[in-house]
Amino acid sequence: MNNLTGRGWSFPPRLNDRDRIATVQDDTDIQQSIYIIINTAPGERVMHPDFGCLIHDLIFAPANYQTAATAERYVREALTRWEPRIDLTQVKVTPGGQKRGEMIIEVEYRLKDQQNARNLVYPFYLLPLE
Repeated sequence: MNNLTGRGWSFPPRLNDRDRIATVQDDTDIQQSIYIIINTAPGERVMHPDFGCLIHDLIFAPANYQTAATAERYVREALTRWEPRIDLTQVKVTPGGQKRGEMIIEVEYRLKDQQNARNLVYPFYLLPLE
């Protein structure tokens, strides 16, 4: 097991085949952490009101390149602040489908103790499901 990445609860939390809390480690733990950071709006975490990503402030914003640039900044700031185990290489946000206001977030990073690059693609919707 890698000491830098560690081990954490799986997301979403669930029980394993021995009826214990399922855990994840290494790459899976980092990917789930990134997902949790982007998916959490500041103020949602009890006792940790600053945790999360301001991208949720863009709900109902137009799906254009200006909104994408703002989303890029919000994602970069959140991941830099809340995920110390990675070196962020690039955050790229591009407008996707206009009907639901989709933004495609591409995150490229390296683990601080490794050189090989990793990436994660996360769709974010500016319009909630009806």
